[in-house]
Amino acid sequence: MPGGRLTQQERRQIALGLADSLPYAEIARRLDRPTSTITREVMRNGGPTAYRADLAHRATERRAHRRRPASSRGPESVPQPHGRDAAAVADYEETLTTVLMASGLTKMSARVLTCLFTTDAGSLTASQLAQRLQVSPASISKAIAFLESQSLVRRERDERRRDRYIVDDELFYQATIASARANDQLVETARQGVAVLGSHTPAAARLENIARFLDFISESITRAAEQAREVLHTKPETSPNDTARPSPDRG
Repeated sequence: MPGGRLTQQERRQIALGLADSLPYAEIARRLDRPTSTITREVMRNGGPTAYRADLAHRATERRAHRRRPASSRGPESVPQPHGRDAAAVADYEETLTTVLMASGLTKMSARVLTCLFTTDAGSLTASQLAQRLQVSPASISKAIAFLESQSLVRRERDERRRDRYIVDDELFYQATIASARANDQLVETARQGVAVLGSHTPAAARLENIARFLDFISESITRAAEQAREVLHTKPETSPNDTARPSPDRG
């Protein structure tokens, strides 16, 4: 599998694939590239509807040019716990952020969630997030407010009376249940439409089918979440020779 940055010709192939409504996996297969590379390339350059090969190529060159003078201050120079490769961690964080954006999160919300997922403590303060992401506290506050509304993070006060933002074992369960409840509201609203439009009309039949479909999905999601809940509490196995200890986050 070829490595290195995408060429301008590859970007043109990506643009053609998007114009033909090809999935990212198929575009990646044709270019012999990882699907994550294509997903990241498209999402950081306008998304599938606004992607332009030449603009994406110029934007990449500008980003590379800006990074060169600051290379000594890049992620590679930051000490990593557990002997992790700093460059590999940075690349993975970018990939995870891109995937989260593809699932519907804004870029800043995705970056914040990635930070929380990839820190061993599973929690950071607003100042720590702002420092890691090199953004303003206001940007962090806005992203956190959205993530809290989706039950993707929670906050608690630490011993220094600072708000800490946390991803813990229960949050994905709670977010899944919240999503199922949102479906329930749509089911109820669709069935209200059936009564308003007349039960024997095509429009009402359409709404009833939507309601039945979402009702089934919601029940399945809730049942599966209950059955799989304990998976979220699984801890990594350690051997007697494992003496590594996580490094505390400083802030």
